[in-house]
Amino acid sequence: MTTAELLADALGRVREVVHEATDNLTADQLAYRPTPTANSIAWLIWHLTRIQDDHIAAVAGVEQTWTAGGWARRFDLPFDDAAHGYGQGPEDVGAVRVPTGELLTGYHDAVYQHSLTYVQTLTDEDLDRIVDKNWDPPVTLGVRLVSVVADDLQHAGQAAYLRGLLVTG
Repeated sequence: MTTAELLADALGRVREVVHEATDNLTADQLAYRPTPTANSIAWLIWHLTRIQDDHIAAVAGVEQTWTAGGWARRFDLPFDDAAHGYGQGPEDVGAVRVPTGELLTGYHDAVYQHSLTYVQTLTDEDLDRIVDKNWDPPVTLGVRLVSVVADDLQHAGQAAYLRGLLVTG
């Protein structure tokens, strides 16, 4: 298995959970929060997709799908276009409301396709490239990509758990 195949498989697994977690849910179900400070499925999927979009676009040197693909306008959230959920509080989480899961999966699928296009170009040697000198030690491309996959899988699992509470609870 190549580096590109490994990363494509990991991102594909995230995509599968995103689709399963949002399938046939209403706007109210997507916005459900078990407590006032908890995250909703809508926020979790939006956030994990924004992180993937932000981080992959940065290392690839391209504009984010969020703005380039018009998704910021479609979501019409009360945030700056650069917002991706990091550091947001309960009020911000509650502001992420979507009419259907298709909006979330549509954005996620667009980001996934851009991510695949990028990771399919990577070789093992590319993974050692420094992409962020703001950390000690500096962050390599490999570490950044593993971070994206880990964050995405964690939040996708949280969304799947919330779906379970709604559907079986």
